[in-house]
Amino acid sequence: MGEFLMGITRPRTRAKTLVVAVVVAVAVPLIGLGVSAGPAAAASSKGCEGGGYTVLGRGPGFTGTVAAPAGRFLVRGKYTQFEVDPKDFAVYDQSFTGAANPLDQTGGRFTPIYAGRIPDHRGLALNSAISLQLKDADLELSRTGTGLSMKLQAKDCANGGIFQMEPQRSDGTRTRVVHQLAASAFYYDNPNFRARLGQFLGSECTSVQTGPASRFCVRVTPRVNIGNDVSPDFAVRDSAQVATRIPQPECGPDFTNNLGLAETRDHCGGMSIWDVASGGRMGMVTGEDATEVANPPTVCTQNCQAQNQVKGRLVVLDFPFQVPAGSRLTPRTSTEGLNAPLTP
Repeated sequence: MGEFLMGITRPRTRAKTLVVAVVVAVAVPLIGLGVSAGPAAAASSKGCEGGGYTVLGRGPGFTGTVAAPAGRFLVRGKYTQFEVDPKDFAVYDQSFTGAANPLDQTGGRFTPIYAGRIPDHRGLALNSAISLQLKDADLELSRTGTGLSMKLQAKDCANGGIFQMEPQRSDGTRTRVVHQLAASAFYYDNPNFRARLGQFLGSECTSVQTGPASRFCVRVTPRVNIGNDVSPDFAVRDSAQVATRIPQPECGPDFTNNLGLAETRDHCGGMSIWDVASGGRMGMVTGEDATEVANPPTVCTQNCQAQNQVKGRLVVLDFPFQVPAGSRLTPRTSTEGLNAPLTP
């Protein structure tokens, strides 16, 4: 999906996607001649139907400021929910609710994703009133302090790009953000991507070996996804824009290779550490957006706009369920990386 900004949801028909992936693998000459990712239709609003958040006693249609509470407050939607700590805008207990929807990934279950997304502001603090905008399924929360601002954006949808966190500092340095997965979730090296490493896939490809690379012809690289053991349609991915993941050498040695494939290397099974540029973004994409063979997001830290109108021209490689034990990244956590020098 060009990875990042929010607002795009597409139907997920798992079986059809897998069939198309097999056809592409067997009939390589077809790549570039209209073969792409199964349903991969235009953006759909089905995943957001009836969605909308209630925050601090306000609901859809509210735009204004509210006093910051003393402790964490709940952002409650039809499809997703999470808690926010007002002092730093850390996010806790981010989950799908399991509400019924044609694009549901949970099987109707309450499904935790992240236990925490915790920014380190290195002594700076948020102290203003909270700016809040609620429109239909969309949420924007922001708060400022001396030399610091934080913005959270979310969409109350069952599928697609549904969350992002944006730190901004007057000194222009990065903000370290630690992701901790819920106990039932885990990071894994997607074997469907591992099996196709180096191939060029997409509607503009004329050769699986040589591409040529373009917006709609993308070379397959390793893919780290988030999965669980109870939801066959559950697919999530950390989505970064102008953010760098900090390696944790204690984790993932079985996946180290000599190909320079950095996404999986030194990646723990239950946590990840990111240095996010001032004005950059750290979010997540879900559903087919999480397993689409797409180019990285553009480098942008100001007035960024979504550029995600791919209209089914990229390939979705999907994921296995259950995820094989050998693809799950281990151990779950490591202290290595937490005190690494901040990325310039």
